[in-house]
Amino acid sequence: MSHEDHSDGGEFGLGGFSMFDLFRTEAETHTRTLNEGLLALESAPAELSAIEPLMRAAHSIKGAARIIGLDSAVRLAHAMEDVLVSAQKGRELVRSTRIDQLLAGTDLLNELANLSESDLSSWSDGNAKAIEELVALLGSPPPASSTGPRDSAAGSAEPVPPALPVVTAAETHSDDAVSSAPAVEPKTVRLGAESVDRMMRLAGEMTIESRRAQATRDPLEALKEHLLDLEETLERLEEERGTSSRLSLARERTRRAVQGAQRHIMAVDDVSRRLEEISTSLFHVALGSRMRPFGEVAAAFPRMVRDLARELGKQVRFEVIGAGVAVDRDILARLEAPLNHMLRNALDHGVETPDERTAQGKDPIARVWIEARHHAGHLLVTVGDDGRGIDPEGLRSKVVQRGLSAANVAARLTSDELLEFLFLPGFSTAEAVTQISGRGVGLDVVQSFAQDIGGMASIDSDLGRGTRFRLELPVSLSVLRAAVVEVGGEPYAFPLARLERVVRVPHARIGTVEGRRQFMLDGRSVGLVDAAIVLELESSTNDLGDDLSVMVLSHGRGRDEEWYGLLVDRFSGESDLVVRPLDTRLGKVPHVAAAAIDEVGRPLLIADVDDLVQSMRQFLAEGKLRGSAGLLGQGRSARKRILVVDDSLTVREVERQLLARLGYEVDVAVDGADGWNAIRAGSYDLLVTDIDMPRMNGLELVATVRREPRLAELPIIIVSYKDREEDRAAGMQAGASIYLTKGAFRDDTLARAVRDLIGAAEGRR
Repeated sequence: MSHEDHSDGGEFGLGGFSMFDLFRTEAETHTRTLNEGLLALESAPAELSAIEPLMRAAHSIKGAARIIGLDSAVRLAHAMEDVLVSAQKGRELVRSTRIDQLLAGTDLLNELANLSESDLSSWSDGNAKAIEELVALLGSPPPASSTGPRDSAAGSAEPVPPALPVVTAAETHSDDAVSSAPAVEPKTVRLGAESVDRMMRLAGEMTIESRRAQATRDPLEALKEHLLDLEETLERLEEERGTSSRLSLARERTRRAVQGAQRHIMAVDDVSRRLEEISTSLFHVALGSRMRPFGEVAAAFPRMVRDLARELGKQVRFEVIGAGVAVDRDILARLEAPLNHMLRNALDHGVETPDERTAQGKDPIARVWIEARHHAGHLLVTVGDDGRGIDPEGLRSKVVQRGLSAANVAARLTSDELLEFLFLPGFSTAEAVTQISGRGVGLDVVQSFAQDIGGMASIDSDLGRGTRFRLELPVSLSVLRAAVVEVGGEPYAFPLARLERVVRVPHARIGTVEGRRQFMLDGRSVGLVDAAIVLELESSTNDLGDDLSVMVLSHGRGRDEEWYGLLVDRFSGESDLVVRPLDTRLGKVPHVAAAAIDEVGRPLLIADVDDLVQSMRQFLAEGKLRGSAGLLGQGRSARKRILVVDDSLTVREVERQLLARLGYEVDVAVDGADGWNAIRAGSYDLLVTDIDMPRMNGLELVATVRREPRLAELPIIIVSYKDREEDRAAGMQAGASIYLTKGAFRDDTLARAVRDLIGAAEGRR
């Protein structure tokens, strides 16, 4: 009975899961085995031992599909199994064309693992023809030759090596030792992400409570001391007045009370110690439940590399190093897109064709790899290749050509500084736009991802020898190692990974330049800002007393790196904090990233370091905070105010100058989150924003503004490189008043749009 003929297949199941749920889980596991094994087999077609697990996987899917009555999947899996049996018995050599057919079948079967049961009938109908054609191909005699770029002519009597050697089982490296014994699949249970998160919170709270339990010891210790004092007093009375039955009885009872208090103290110590051991173990188990092996996100890349390299006519040996490295599941879920962009960039721009590599004396087969490892409390992920590398002079010319830097300035830029331009939105070194690359979309996604989770991205390249893209990320988003400080009597936490230095600065080292405080550190001038001013709290720092407690934060890299000093009341030490996201109803809170509870049960806020740095920069440059009413000590401007939000320094400055020349007062913000903080804190007549930005993009910013009742009528202009009709529609649907392309500020289009929306610069609306 086929699945298409019945509708009760989902009524039978185990543990609350339908039979189809169980089939999906099995299909996901076995198609992963097929995908990885077929790629390995393509690299070593004569390795017959690699075929056995593939046969078992196809056979298992066939049996599972038969149980739920999915006949089309049964026929496909059976045809795949027949081919693999034939290969194992030596009747055919599995060449690239046959691998293509088997991978196509794997893709179809893998689709079933992502379907809901209600979609099965439509899937079967929609894929019936493709399945029958593929079954026919699989049942036909083996192809005479492969279809790869370097295959020999049809009818060749010699086995043709695959055109694209890819990662084999031996080339996938894990931090765990590999045993020769057959692996025993661990028992697993499905658990929702919300349940895991709640378990983490409860484990964190239990750890806190176990430490608070130790506090019950203090009153007992104080009671014991009082009893000892009483015992001494009674002894002195006996010495002064002589022994009496009452005094002896009182002293004996006091002695017993002291012994009882001591026993209770020891019991409390024992229980507290055991509680802390259990709670700590529970916390680490709960934390471990959030961690997944890096190999889970890397599993899809060998196939992608194979297919893309074949499309480009290139030969690649792909490696995954550190497949067993533990990664927070939230980070893992977001890693796929940036890694995909970096790999595509490596294959398209980095790796040469076989002929080019041979002419350069290189192995015609290029090496591309992904590596994950833990280092110094961080997760380091590298995507590398041994290709052509990045030409710094070609990149320098492109920077000047794009108007991102003047020629005389670009001539002084170091290689590291030039490579930073590759992370700009819309920047590309490709001469032509293709489906693979050349649109300038990709590396800015990588940079945004890293910044969003408190990490950083960088590029290292050697001309002629290859390129490495590196991500330095937190190991977990659930637990944060932070420096805890007090500002205005309130506790704040700063991620240690985002701190350049924590220093004590004597008052004598503080100087003033143009009314702004600063001090020198390692030969650098560090501007000093009171954290209480930025966070709008009362400062309790004593400018005349002890040395000042300063947290040094950095902005930029290389020669453009700047240090800023944030003055706090005092340092309270370091702590491991369980991160708690803020309620979404609060929106983006200025200068705050999340919340936590410290070891004594005290709530504290985790600072948004990027946000703070932007506020500090503007305060030191202009004497005002973003969105504040005006310059310190000055009255409010009568001119209309515009906020420009764009992550490109060049575009931001062009728009600022254009609008300032028209007479408007202009504030700037470097991304959507920065812009939202400015809007919440200030009053503006117009918002001008880009779309592609880190942390919060322009569409999210516009939608967030429109959800705020007081900002519902605020005029908004989107200025973006994206000029497709669907991009315009998305911008207008989000709530923009006008959508312009970035060529608009080269003529008077932007100026006319601004005047149409808010009128002349003078006077308030």
